[in-house]
Amino acid sequence: MSKYLVTGCAGFIGFHLSDRLLKDGHEIIGLDNLNDYYDVSLKNSRLELLQKYNNFSFVKASLEDTDTINKLFQDYEISVVVNLAAQAGVRYSLKNPRAYIDANIVGFLNILEACRNNKVGHLIYASSSSVYGANTKIPFSVHENVDHPVSLYAATKKSNELMAHAYSSLFGLPVTGLRFFTVYGPWGRPDMALFLFTKAILEGESIKVFNHGKMMRDFTYVDDIIEGIVRLIPNKPVPNPVWSGDEPDPGTSYAPYRVYNIGNNSPVELSDFIRILEEKLGKEAIKEYLPLQAGDVPRTYADVDDLMRDVGFKPSTPIEVGIERFVQWYRQYYNIK
Repeated sequence: MSKYLVTGCAGFIGFHLSDRLLKDGHEIIGLDNLNDYYDVSLKNSRLELLQKYNNFSFVKASLEDTDTINKLFQDYEISVVVNLAAQAGVRYSLKNPRAYIDANIVGFLNILEACRNNKVGHLIYASSSSVYGANTKIPFSVHENVDHPVSLYAATKKSNELMAHAYSSLFGLPVTGLRFFTVYGPWGRPDMALFLFTKAILEGESIKVFNHGKMMRDFTYVDDIIEGIVRLIPNKPVPNPVWSGDEPDPGTSYAPYRVYNIGNNSPVELSDFIRILEEKLGKEAIKEYLPLQAGDVPRTYADVDDLMRDVGFKPSTPIEVGIERFVQWYRQYYNIK
């Protein structure tokens, strides 16, 4: 039975991953600081479900708490780390930039150092589709440069990829970065569009429709994200034997380092997303049309060829199915008939 550290275990993706790995029989050490970026009661509800498992241990701490992180690695013989803890949100990074440096840069450095010093077998960490920034060539490929972020959040995620490569190169640490594309589903984040829209529509309040509904997003159902991670955990990256510094491939390396997109490979226009949600809720939204927000990108679209080639998996949950499952969970969790 392997011991896995999952950081951000009370977060949206971290909760779903921990639950899946616990059901698969792994011993999970979950770390989370339960911060108030969004409703803490939702995080506590997720955590309560995880704590019902005998093979789950919880540590409350922030990634930037160096002493606690070091002690955690000393106390447990961790074979795999899945780092999902981060300060999330594009728009919030315009208001509170220091939170992103603390959690996403300083915190990630602590994880890298702990993995290096404790000879962890594989570090998997969350990057983001936001790193594609000003890129317009679609679908977005990990083999294209991502040097023009349009938010500090995206810049910290790109920085994580660079830091991870440095540690992989210097210390032979097997590292896999995952660029997630607009994850949604049950137990989702209250700051994300699906949650915000559902709440507002049911309460008869208006929803803010940015870019006048013309935004395109590669909405990816959370179970597909989890399946991708689970398949990649045993798939330790190895050096690319044909990597060349003359024509450097950003998605691979001479070091044991890889980056993957995990996205639905099927973008949906925001106006269609809202229409499907209205159908599942049985209620029309009051729409407030607004221009594109600073830090947002007009379109995301994941090239998942590498994921399919290496682990034989491609996200495929239709948006209609995913939204319906979220609505069912939302009504049940908040006791709405």
